[in-house]
Amino acid sequence: MPIWLRRGLEAIRTWAGWRWVGYGLSALIITVSVIVLWHVLSDLQIDGVVDALRATPPHKIVAAAAFVAAAFVTLTFYEYFGLRTIGIDHIPYRIAILGSFTGYSIGHNVGAPALTGGAVRYRVYSPWGLRVIDIAKLCFITGLTFWLGNTTVLGLGMIIDPQAVTAVDQLPASMNRIIGVVGLCVLAVYVLWAWRRQRTIGRNSWTVNLPSGPLTFLQIAIGILDLACTACAMYLLMPEQPAIDFVSLAVIFASATLLGFASHAPGSMGVFDAAMLVALTQFDKEQLVAALVLFRLLYFVIPFSLALTALGLREIYMSLVNGRKVKGEVARLLTFVAPADSAERKIAKTSRSLEEPTDA
Repeated sequence: MPIWLRRGLEAIRTWAGWRWVGYGLSALIITVSVIVLWHVLSDLQIDGVVDALRATPPHKIVAAAAFVAAAFVTLTFYEYFGLRTIGIDHIPYRIAILGSFTGYSIGHNVGAPALTGGAVRYRVYSPWGLRVIDIAKLCFITGLTFWLGNTTVLGLGMIIDPQAVTAVDQLPASMNRIIGVVGLCVLAVYVLWAWRRQRTIGRNSWTVNLPSGPLTFLQIAIGILDLACTACAMYLLMPEQPAIDFVSLAVIFASATLLGFASHAPGSMGVFDAAMLVALTQFDKEQLVAALVLFRLLYFVIPFSLALTALGLREIYMSLVNGRKVKGEVARLLTFVAPADSAERKIAKTSRSLEEPTDA
C-alpha cells in the first residue's frame, strides 16, 4: 500500500473515531428497516386499516392510554434517580417531571435523543444551576437505566421464549437462548462489580459515579417497570385473533424497542414498526398496522404535542417572570435616583433665590 494512502487512512481513522461506527450501524438499521417496510407493506389495504381502527373498542384505547401514562411516570423515576446519582439533590421532583417528560418526548420524536433531549433538559435545568457536563452525566445515567432494564427483560425472554426473538433476528432459537444466557451473565458480573465498592468511570473533567449494587437493582426494576407498562399498552391494542401470550409479545416488543432506540431514528420511525411486522406475521396485516398506528399516536404523537405545549408555556412564564424582575430592578433604581434629583432641585432653587436681588 502506498505510504500516502496509508497515512490518509490513518488520518481518517483518527478523525472519525469509534463514534462513526455507531453512526454507520444506525444508518444500516434504518436502511434495512425501510427496505423491509417497503416489502411488507407493498400490498397494504388502507381501507382495511381504517376499518380496523374503527373496530378497536374504545375501552381498550383508554386502558392503553393509561398504561402509556404510567410508563411516562416511570420515566420521571429515571430522571429523579439520575439526578440523585450525579449528586444533584436540590432539584424538586416537579422540575424533574418537566425535564423528564419534555426531554424524553421531544428527544425520542426528533431523533438522536442524547443530543436533542439533552438540549431540552439543559433549558429546563439551567436556571437551577446545572451545567452542560451535568446534563451529559444525567443522560448517561438515564440511558444506563433504560439499557439495564430492557437487557434484563430481553435476556430472560431469550431464555424463556427464544422462538419469539427468532422472529425478529432470524437466528436459531438455540443461538438466541445462548445469547440470553451470556447477556444475563454479563449483567450479573456488572452488578457484582458495582457491588464491591463505589465505581467511577470517565476521565479528566468528565467522571460519573455509577450506582452501587443495591441501587443498580433499583435501576433494573425501574427499567423493567417502564417496559412492562409500554408492553401492556401494546398488548391491549393487538388484534384479538389469533391469541398471543403476553410474555411472547413483551419479548418481541423489547427487541423492537431496542432496535428503534439503537437506530436513533426520529420516533424509532420505521425500525420499531418493521420489527413488529416481521415478528408478528400471524396477524392480519391491516389489523396489526392499525394497532401500531394507535400505539404510535398514544406513545409518540400525543406526548410530543403535550411536551411542546408544556415547554412553550414554560418559556412564556419565564419571560414574564424575567420581565417583572427587570421592572422591579428599574423601580428600585428609580427610588434611589428620585430623592437625589429632588435634593438637587431644592439646592438649585435655593441658589436661585439667593442670587435674585431683593427690593430695598
